[in-house]
Amino acid sequence: MKKTSNARSGVKRSDDMQPEYDFDYSKAKRNRFAGRIATDQTVVLLDPEVSKVFTDSESVNAALRALITALPKNVKREARK
Repeated sequence: MKKTSNARSGVKRSDDMQPEYDFDYSKAKRNRFAGRIATDQTVVLLDPEVSKVFTDSESVNAALRALITALPKNVKREARK
């Protein structure tokens, strides 16, 4: 195994990192999943018996919308923090 030279590119290192740990951040890539995370979404965990009935998000949303329309209009709802 070849040892790397301490005089790589003539830069003197003042930190404790060994010269073989030279990180080239010019080749770094952004997180490809960062754009998929929406800030206006809420994750809700369903119990197993509920998830047997509501198998996808569309069915859950449809049931919740029907429940919302059945609620009285004059009830003030507090926003969750």
